[in-house]
Amino acid sequence: MRLSDAIRKRIRFYLNEYNMSIWALFKASGTPRSTLCSFMNGTTELLQLDTLLHICEGFNITLIEFFNDPMFKDVEQD
Repeated sequence: MRLSDAIRKRIRFYLNEYNMSIWALFKASGTPRSTLCSFMNGTTELLQLDTLLHICEGFNITLIEFFNDPMFKDVEQD
């Protein structure tokens, strides 16, 4: 699995886990809705680490918690 796909999958996991929409994540994280939508629909392939940090803050989790999933063990470079 490519890294960007794994990150998308993990974001979807937390959206479902916390019953959040992209709009709610935008409000909680301060990450522009357009950035979230572009990444989640695959228009944008790469996400800056500081943007991912803000997304994690929106979920009230750490980056360590975000990446603590077996799918990240064998990711491929985009």
